[in-house]
This record gives sequence, C-alpha cells and structure tokens, in this order.
Amino acid sequence: MTKPGAGQRWTQLLLGVACMTLISSPQYVWALFTQPLTAALGVTLAELQITFSILIVIQTFLSPWQGVLVDRFGPRLLLSIGVAVTGASWVLAAQATTLPALYFTYGLLGGIGTGIVYVGVIGHMVQWFPDRRGLATGLAAAGYGVGALLTTFPIASIMGTSGHQTAMTRFGFVFAAAGLVVAQGIRRAPRVSPNAVSVRGDLSPSQMLGTPIFWLMFAMMAMMSTTGLMVTSQMGAFTKDFGMAGVLVFGLPVLPLALSIDRVTNGATRPLFGWISDRIGREQTMLIAFGLEGTAMTLWLLTRSSPLLFVLLSGLVFFGWGEIFSLFPSTLTDTFGAKHATANYGCLYIAQGVGSVLGGPVAAWLHQSTGSWVPVFAVIITMDFATALLAIAVLRPMRRRWLAKAERAREIPVAREPDWPALRINP
Repeated sequence: MTKPGAGQRWTQLLLGVACMTLISSPQYVWALFTQPLTAALGVTLAELQITFSILIVIQTFLSPWQGVLVDRFGPRLLLSIGVAVTGASWVLAAQATTLPALYFTYGLLGGIGTGIVYVGVIGHMVQWFPDRRGLATGLAAAGYGVGALLTTFPIASIMGTSGHQTAMTRFGFVFAAAGLVVAQGIRRAPRVSPNAVSVRGDLSPSQMLGTPIFWLMFAMMAMMSTTGLMVTSQMGAFTKDFGMAGVLVFGLPVLPLALSIDRVTNGATRPLFGWISDRIGREQTMLIAFGLEGTAMTLWLLTRSSPLLFVLLSGLVFFGWGEIFSLFPSTLTDTFGAKHATANYGCLYIAQGVGSVLGGPVAAWLHQSTGSWVPVFAVIITMDFATALLAIAVLRPMRRRWLAKAERAREIPVAREPDWPALRINP
C-alpha cells in the first residue's frame, strides 16, 4: 500500500488545524454577542438568531460547490479566499445598524468564508490520511471546536470595556491576516493507488446521492447537528433564564467559563473518538458518543439550578457532540471513496445547515411559544438517543451489506473495519 509522505502530511495537518482555529469564532463565540446585539438593534432573540442560522446554512448549503472548487483550483487558493472573507465579515458586521445588514455581513459573508475553509480542510485531510481518517479529521475538526478557546475571554474582555463593535473589528482583522499567512503553506495531497485511498468504489456526488446509506447518514447528522447547535446558539439565552447570569464559579462568570470549557471538550472529543472509531468501528463509536450526549443533556436539565454542575455538564454535553465532525466525514469517505471526498462531504455537510435552522430559530420559537426551555431540551435529548440507536441498528447493517457488495463487485481484497466486539466483519 502506498500513502502520502509521512512528514509532509503532518505539516499539512498542522496548517489545516491552524486554519480551522482561525475561522471557529463566528460560530462558537456567537453566544457572547446575542445579548448586546438584541439590545443594540432593538430586536427579539428569535429575530436575531436568524443571523446564526444564515451563517450555518450558507456555510453548509454552499459546501458541495465549494468542495468542487477546492478540488479543481486547489486548497491553497480557496482557503486564502475563505479566511479573508471570514475576517471581513466581522469587520463589516461591527458597523451593522440593522438586522438585514447583520444578516448579510455576519451571516452571509461569514457563512461563505467559514464554509470554504471548513469543507476544504476536511476534504484535504481525508486525502492526506487514507489510513487514519478518523484521527486526522478529528484533529482538524478539533481546531474548529477548540479554536474559540483562544478568543472567548479576550473577546468578552474587550466587549466589557469597549463594546461588541470594537471586539468584532479587531478580531476580524486578526482572523484575515493570520489566515492568509497560514494558507500559503497548504498543498494538494499526492495521488495514491486506489487501494490506499479506498477499497470501495469512488462514487461521485451524483452517484452517492442516489444511495439510501447517504440519506440515512444525512438524517443522523442533521439530528446531531440540531442538538449541538441549539446549545451553541441558545446558551446565552437559557443561561439567563436558568438564573445563571452574573453568577460566578471559581471567581469567573458562568457563561464565558462554560464556553471556554466547552471549547476544550468539543475539541478533545473529535480526535479521541475519531481514533477510537479507527479501531472499534464507526457505528459502535457513534452509539457510545451519541448516547453520552443524551445522558449529559438529561443531567444538565435536571441540575440546572447548580452553577458548578451547569458549567461542568455543559462541557460533557459538548464532549458527546463534537465528534460528529470526525465520525461522519470518515464514515462517508470509507463508504464512498476518497476521489471526490471534498465534494461528497460538502453534500453531507448540508445537514449542519438543517440543524442550524432547527436548533436556532425553531428552538427559539418553541421556547417563545411554551415559555420554557424544558420542551426544547426534551426534543434534543430524544434526538440524541434516537441517532445512537440508528447508528448501531440501521446504519451498521446497511453499510456491511454495501461494503460486502462492493467487495464482490471489485473482486479485490478488502481491509475491513473492526466489528463489535470481535474485530472483524463477517458479511
């Protein structure tokens, strides 16, 4: 088996992680901006959360075409454009005085910029690491999940002294300048033999979209995205409603502290569960991780009056959620091949956009209609456990039949994924 040069691919991974880190704040620091922006613009939370949904919808719904552009023109050019647009979106959003202006700058431009970088880096990694897809995509996605840890407290500090406009402007310039420097080191992965990349047929996006397995994975990722994005987008609101606004834990405000811990666990879970899935199987890992989030969400709701548990369980919730960004791309590429990996993942990544709508304005509307966050949490918890069961009871047997059929069709030896509990598949 041939595979990309070991030293160079780890350099590419480090550069990819750096790019992901620099475009993570628009999504993961949004909760800090909801309260000052609703006051500054004189709008409701549900109206404001449309901004967040636009960001994620554009980031995800354009990703198939962005993936095609990355495959055609190369990751260095497209990632350079992506980081520049991401930085510009914050600089321009700082000047927004109306909701449509915020929708266009923070939402539309931010979604375009972050989407190019995200799908480009993930597609880049599955091609550079055909033998360690779970670990590599997990490490790359960890940059996106944990990157905002570097900015959460600095942004909160600047907002406290100079306001949200100054914070957005300063960090927008930082994101663009640093990202342009990092992106210049990105290189295409060398072509490798088909057996090194995938033992399955390399399906194009149009072929992949005709398979039931893809749409099952799409539905599962949409449900899991909804659960995490509800917390990401609404945390500032339900922290206040749960009586945690202004409460200190270890001498620090609850919300910034929880967000910082969340960034650590959200980042750590991606390579960890990616590495685990390389060894025990993708679906088995999904069962464990998704079940963990459902359990953590249940405990979080039941103990919401305790500031310390509120902070600690928020971290456990994200530890059970962030791994979707390593498990789903690696599972997808294992199933449909690496030749069109970037564009294929772009199609699946649209599920994140669906989740942003359900977890953003729809969740805000449900809270507004019922006057409580309990129904919102109940729906989210149900989605967590349902997706865990789908992974092991439906996706696993479907993929086993698919891989067995592909093996017979190609008549080549297949390096099978480990089974549970035995480490072999017996089609």
